[in-house]
Amino acid sequence: MNLDNYTTPLTIDGHILDFHKETFVMGILNVTPDSFSDGGKYNDLEAAVAQAKQMVADGAKIIDIGGESTRPGHTQISVKEELSRVIPIIKELRKEVHVLISIDTYKAEVARQAVLAGAHIINDIWGAKYDPEIASVAAELNVPIILMHNRENEEYGVNFWEVAKADLEKSLQIAKAAGVPDAHIWLDPGIGFAKSHHENILMMQSLPQLVEMGYPVLLATSRKRMIGNVLDLPVTERVEGTGATVCFGIDKGCHMVRVHDVKEITRMTKMMDVLLDKQPNVE
Repeated sequence: MNLDNYTTPLTIDGHILDFHKETFVMGILNVTPDSFSDGGKYNDLEAAVAQAKQMVADGAKIIDIGGESTRPGHTQISVKEELSRVIPIIKELRKEVHVLISIDTYKAEVARQAVLAGAHIINDIWGAKYDPEIASVAAELNVPIILMHNRENEEYGVNFWEVAKADLEKSLQIAKAAGVPDAHIWLDPGIGFAKSHHENILMMQSLPQLVEMGYPVLLATSRKRMIGNVLDLPVTERVEGTGATVCFGIDKGCHMVRVHDVKEITRMTKMMDVLLDKQPNVE
Protein backbone atom coordinates (compact mmCIF):
# COMPACT_ATOMS: atom_id res chain seq x y z
CA MET A 1 0.00 0.00 0.00
CA ASN A 2 1.04 3.60 -0.53
CA LEU A 3 0.86 5.32 2.84
CA ASP A 4 1.75 8.63 1.18
CA ASN A 5 -1.88 8.83 0.06
CA TYR A 6 -2.88 9.83 3.56
CA THR A 7 0.21 10.60 5.62
CA THR A 8 1.06 13.56 3.38
CA PRO A 9 -1.32 16.42 4.36
CA LEU A 10 -3.81 17.43 1.67
CA THR A 11 -4.69 21.10 1.33
CA ILE A 12 -8.08 21.98 -0.14
CA ASP A 13 -9.16 25.61 -0.38
CA GLY A 14 -7.01 26.53 2.62
CA HIS A 15 -8.15 23.57 4.71
CA ILE A 16 -5.40 21.15 5.70
CA LEU A 17 -6.40 17.49 5.99
CA ASP A 18 -3.66 15.62 7.84
CA PHE A 19 -5.09 12.12 8.14
CA HIS A 20 -2.12 11.01 10.20
CA LYS A 21 -2.89 13.46 13.01
CA GLU A 22 -6.65 13.81 13.17
CA THR A 23 -9.88 11.94 12.48
CA PHE A 24 -12.10 14.27 10.47
CA VAL A 25 -15.83 14.51 11.09
CA MET A 26 -18.17 14.93 8.13
CA GLY A 27 -21.60 16.28 9.03
CA ILE A 28 -24.60 15.02 7.09
CA LEU A 29 -26.90 17.62 5.55
CA ASN A 30 -29.76 15.97 3.69
CA VAL A 31 -31.78 18.50 1.73
CA THR A 32 -34.39 15.91 0.84
CA PRO A 33 -37.99 15.23 1.90
CA ASP A 34 -37.47 11.49 2.39
CA SER A 35 -34.06 10.59 3.86
CA PHE A 36 -34.24 7.72 6.36
CA SER A 37 -33.22 9.72 9.43
CA ASP A 38 -33.81 13.41 8.87
CA GLY A 39 -35.88 13.69 5.69
CA GLY A 40 -37.66 17.01 5.36
CA LYS A 41 -35.89 18.73 8.26
CA TYR A 42 -33.39 20.74 6.24
CA ASN A 43 -34.81 21.06 2.73
CA ASP A 44 -35.45 24.75 3.38
CA LEU A 45 -32.48 27.03 2.58
CA GLU A 46 -32.50 28.89 5.89
CA ALA A 47 -32.85 25.72 7.97
CA ALA A 48 -30.12 23.98 5.99
CA VAL A 49 -27.63 26.82 6.44
CA ALA A 50 -28.43 27.05 10.16
CA GLN A 51 -27.87 23.31 10.57
CA ALA A 52 -24.58 23.48 8.68
CA LYS A 53 -23.38 26.33 10.89
CA GLN A 54 -24.29 24.36 13.98
CA MET A 55 -22.43 21.28 12.75
CA VAL A 56 -19.33 23.37 12.06
CA ALA A 57 -19.57 24.87 15.55
CA ASP A 58 -19.86 21.32 16.91
CA GLY A 59 -16.69 20.19 15.14
CA ALA A 60 -17.51 19.16 11.57
CA LYS A 61 -14.67 19.83 9.13
CA ILE A 62 -16.71 18.71 6.10
CA ILE A 63 -20.42 19.17 5.33
CA ASP A 64 -21.85 16.47 3.06
CA ILE A 65 -24.84 17.75 1.09
CA GLY A 66 -27.25 15.24 -0.41
CA GLY A 67 -30.20 16.07 -2.61
CA GLU A 68 -31.50 12.56 -3.23
CA SER A 69 -32.34 10.02 -0.56
CA THR A 70 -30.33 6.80 -0.75
CA ARG A 71 -32.38 4.88 1.80
CA PRO A 72 -33.53 1.39 0.76
CA GLY A 73 -36.40 1.66 -1.71
CA HIS A 74 -35.82 5.33 -2.45
CA THR A 75 -37.24 6.93 -5.59
CA GLN A 76 -34.68 8.25 -8.03
CA ILE A 77 -35.06 11.91 -8.98
CA SER A 78 -33.98 13.78 -12.09
CA VAL A 79 -30.72 15.66 -12.44
CA LYS A 80 -32.71 18.88 -12.69
CA GLU A 81 -34.54 18.23 -9.44
CA GLU A 82 -31.37 17.21 -7.61
CA LEU A 83 -29.57 20.34 -8.79
CA SER A 84 -32.47 22.54 -7.68
CA ARG A 85 -32.09 21.13 -4.18
CA VAL A 86 -28.32 21.26 -3.71
CA ILE A 87 -26.95 24.20 -5.71
CA PRO A 88 -28.63 26.99 -3.70
CA ILE A 89 -27.40 25.39 -0.45
CA ILE A 90 -23.82 25.06 -1.73
CA LYS A 91 -23.72 28.66 -2.92
CA GLU A 92 -25.13 29.97 0.34
CA LEU A 93 -22.78 27.87 2.46
CA ARG A 94 -19.77 29.15 0.55
CA LYS A 95 -20.84 32.68 1.50
CA GLU A 96 -21.75 31.94 5.10
CA VAL A 97 -19.37 29.25 6.42
CA HIS A 98 -15.68 28.47 5.95
CA VAL A 99 -15.92 24.69 5.69
CA LEU A 100 -15.22 21.95 3.19
CA ILE A 101 -18.30 20.86 1.24
CA SER A 102 -18.85 17.47 -0.31
CA ILE A 103 -21.64 16.66 -2.75
CA ASP A 104 -23.34 13.33 -2.14
CA THR A 105 -24.29 12.22 -5.65
CA TYR A 106 -23.65 9.44 -8.15
CA LYS A 107 -24.54 11.56 -11.19
CA ALA A 108 -21.73 13.18 -13.13
CA GLU A 109 -23.65 16.30 -14.14
CA VAL A 110 -24.79 16.96 -10.57
CA ALA A 111 -21.20 16.53 -9.39
CA ARG A 112 -19.91 18.90 -12.05
CA GLN A 113 -22.42 21.65 -11.32
CA ALA A 114 -21.96 21.23 -7.56
CA VAL A 115 -18.19 21.63 -7.77
CA LEU A 116 -18.53 24.61 -10.08
CA ALA A 117 -20.92 26.10 -7.50
CA GLY A 118 -18.35 25.66 -4.75
CA ALA A 119 -18.28 22.05 -3.52
CA HIS A 120 -14.80 20.67 -2.82
CA ILE A 121 -15.33 16.89 -2.77
CA ILE A 122 -17.47 14.34 -4.65
CA ASN A 123 -19.03 11.57 -2.55
CA ASP A 124 -20.30 8.78 -4.83
CA ILE A 125 -22.31 5.91 -3.29
CA TRP A 126 -21.76 3.86 -6.46
CA GLY A 127 -17.99 4.23 -6.54
CA ALA A 128 -18.03 5.67 -10.08
CA LYS A 129 -19.68 2.52 -11.42
CA TYR A 130 -23.18 3.93 -12.00
CA ASP A 131 -21.95 6.91 -14.02
CA PRO A 132 -18.22 6.51 -14.77
CA GLU A 133 -18.10 10.04 -16.18
CA ILE A 134 -18.17 11.25 -12.57
CA ALA A 135 -14.53 10.18 -12.25
CA SER A 136 -13.65 12.35 -15.24
CA VAL A 137 -15.39 15.27 -13.52
CA ALA A 138 -13.23 14.72 -10.42
CA ALA A 139 -10.09 14.59 -12.54
CA GLU A 140 -10.98 17.59 -14.70
CA LEU A 141 -11.99 19.80 -11.77
CA ASN A 142 -9.15 18.52 -9.57
CA VAL A 143 -11.24 17.48 -6.55
CA PRO A 144 -11.17 14.35 -4.36
CA ILE A 145 -13.73 11.63 -4.99
CA ILE A 146 -15.00 9.19 -2.38
CA LEU A 147 -15.56 5.75 -3.86
CA MET A 148 -18.06 3.81 -1.78
CA HIS A 149 -18.43 0.06 -1.94
CA ASN A 150 -21.74 -0.85 -3.56
CA ARG A 151 -23.05 -3.47 -5.96
CA GLU A 152 -26.30 -4.53 -7.59
CA ASN A 153 -26.67 -7.75 -5.57
CA GLU A 154 -25.59 -9.40 -2.31
CA GLU A 155 -23.98 -12.44 -3.91
CA TYR A 156 -20.59 -12.58 -2.20
CA GLY A 157 -20.03 -16.33 -2.09
CA VAL A 158 -17.82 -17.79 0.62
CA ASN A 159 -15.17 -15.06 0.78
CA PHE A 160 -16.93 -11.79 1.49
CA TRP A 161 -13.88 -9.55 1.74
CA GLU A 162 -12.21 -10.76 -1.45
CA VAL A 163 -15.38 -10.05 -3.45
CA ALA A 164 -15.88 -6.67 -1.80
CA LYS A 165 -12.23 -5.79 -2.43
CA ALA A 166 -12.61 -6.72 -6.10
CA ASP A 167 -15.63 -4.38 -6.30
CA LEU A 168 -13.56 -1.54 -4.85
CA GLU A 169 -10.69 -2.29 -7.21
CA LYS A 170 -13.08 -1.83 -10.14
CA SER A 171 -13.94 1.61 -8.78
CA LEU A 172 -10.25 2.40 -8.39
CA GLN A 173 -9.60 1.35 -11.97
CA ILE A 174 -12.32 3.70 -13.24
CA ALA A 175 -10.98 6.62 -11.21
CA LYS A 176 -7.36 6.09 -12.19
CA ALA A 177 -8.21 5.58 -15.85
CA ALA A 178 -10.01 8.94 -15.75
CA GLY A 179 -6.88 10.58 -14.40
CA VAL A 180 -7.79 11.02 -10.72
CA PRO A 181 -4.51 11.10 -8.72
CA ASP A 182 -4.09 8.69 -5.81
CA ALA A 183 -4.12 11.57 -3.31
CA HIS A 184 -7.64 12.46 -4.45
CA ILE A 185 -9.10 8.96 -4.04
CA TRP A 186 -10.82 8.08 -0.78
CA LEU A 187 -12.67 4.83 0.03
CA ASP A 188 -15.87 4.07 1.93
CA PRO A 189 -16.85 0.52 3.01
CA GLY A 190 -20.51 1.16 2.17
CA ILE A 191 -22.12 0.05 5.41
CA GLY A 192 -25.84 -0.44 4.78
CA PHE A 193 -25.53 -0.80 1.00
CA ALA A 194 -25.95 -4.14 -0.81
CA LYS A 195 -25.17 -6.07 2.35
CA SER A 196 -27.12 -8.19 4.78
CA HIS A 197 -26.78 -7.53 8.49
CA HIS A 198 -24.14 -10.24 8.72
CA GLU A 199 -22.25 -8.80 5.76
CA ASN A 200 -22.29 -5.32 7.29
CA ILE A 201 -20.66 -6.79 10.39
CA LEU A 202 -18.13 -8.60 8.19
CA MET A 203 -17.32 -5.33 6.41
CA MET A 204 -16.76 -3.62 9.75
CA GLN A 205 -14.47 -6.47 10.76
CA SER A 206 -12.64 -6.08 7.43
CA LEU A 207 -11.78 -2.41 8.01
CA PRO A 208 -8.08 -3.18 8.63
CA GLN A 209 -7.86 -4.80 5.19
CA LEU A 210 -9.69 -1.84 3.64
CA VAL A 211 -7.23 0.59 5.25
CA GLU A 212 -4.37 -1.55 3.95
CA MET A 213 -5.50 -0.79 0.40
CA GLY A 214 -3.64 2.47 0.92
CA TYR A 215 -6.28 5.21 0.64
CA PRO A 216 -7.99 7.42 3.22
CA VAL A 217 -11.12 5.69 4.50
CA LEU A 218 -14.45 7.34 5.29
CA LEU A 219 -16.69 5.34 7.64
CA ALA A 220 -20.40 6.13 7.37
CA THR A 221 -22.37 4.14 9.94
CA SER A 222 -24.49 6.91 11.44
CA ARG A 223 -27.86 5.63 12.70
CA LYS A 224 -27.71 2.75 10.21
CA ARG A 225 -30.01 -0.28 10.36
CA MET A 226 -27.08 -2.48 11.42
CA ILE A 227 -27.02 -0.56 14.70
CA GLY A 228 -30.78 -0.73 15.07
CA ASN A 229 -30.69 -4.49 14.53
CA VAL A 230 -28.10 -5.04 17.25
CA LEU A 231 -29.58 -2.67 19.83
CA ASP A 232 -33.25 -3.04 18.85
CA LEU A 233 -33.63 0.73 18.80
CA PRO A 234 -35.34 3.20 16.42
CA VAL A 235 -33.32 5.51 14.21
CA THR A 236 -33.62 8.39 16.68
CA GLU A 237 -31.92 6.43 19.48
CA ARG A 238 -28.76 5.15 17.81
CA VAL A 239 -26.14 7.74 18.78
CA GLU A 240 -24.42 5.41 21.28
CA GLY A 241 -24.34 2.58 18.76
CA THR A 242 -23.01 4.98 16.14
CA GLY A 243 -20.34 6.07 18.59
CA ALA A 244 -19.27 2.48 19.18
CA THR A 245 -18.86 1.87 15.45
CA VAL A 246 -16.96 5.15 15.06
CA CYS A 247 -14.51 4.33 17.87
CA PHE A 248 -14.05 0.83 16.47
CA GLY A 249 -13.40 2.27 13.01
CA ILE A 250 -10.86 4.79 14.27
CA ASP A 251 -9.05 2.04 16.16
CA LYS A 252 -8.89 0.02 12.93
CA GLY A 253 -7.40 2.93 11.01
CA CYS A 254 -10.29 4.90 9.46
CA HIS A 255 -9.55 8.56 8.77
CA MET A 256 -12.98 10.21 8.49
CA VAL A 257 -16.47 9.56 9.82
CA ARG A 258 -19.77 10.71 8.33
CA VAL A 259 -22.40 11.38 11.01
CA HIS A 260 -25.63 13.11 11.95
CA ASP A 261 -24.74 13.70 15.62
CA VAL A 262 -21.68 15.85 15.13
CA LYS A 263 -21.20 17.21 18.66
CA GLU A 264 -21.26 13.82 20.37
CA ILE A 265 -19.18 12.04 17.76
CA THR A 266 -16.57 14.83 17.58
CA ARG A 267 -15.96 14.38 21.30
CA MET A 268 -15.43 10.67 20.74
CA THR A 269 -13.05 11.17 17.82
CA LYS A 270 -10.96 13.64 19.80
CA MET A 271 -10.70 11.21 22.71
CA MET A 272 -9.79 8.35 20.39
CA ASP A 273 -7.18 10.45 18.60
CA VAL A 274 -5.44 11.20 21.90
CA LEU A 275 -5.56 7.57 23.01
CA LEU A 276 -4.08 6.49 19.67
CA ASP A 277 -1.37 9.21 19.80
CA LYS A 278 -2.77 11.13 16.84
CA GLN A 279 -3.13 14.32 18.86
CA PRO A 280 -1.11 15.59 21.82
CA ASN A 281 -2.60 14.98 25.24
CA VAL A 282 -4.05 17.96 27.11
CA GLU A 283 -3.13 18.17 30.79
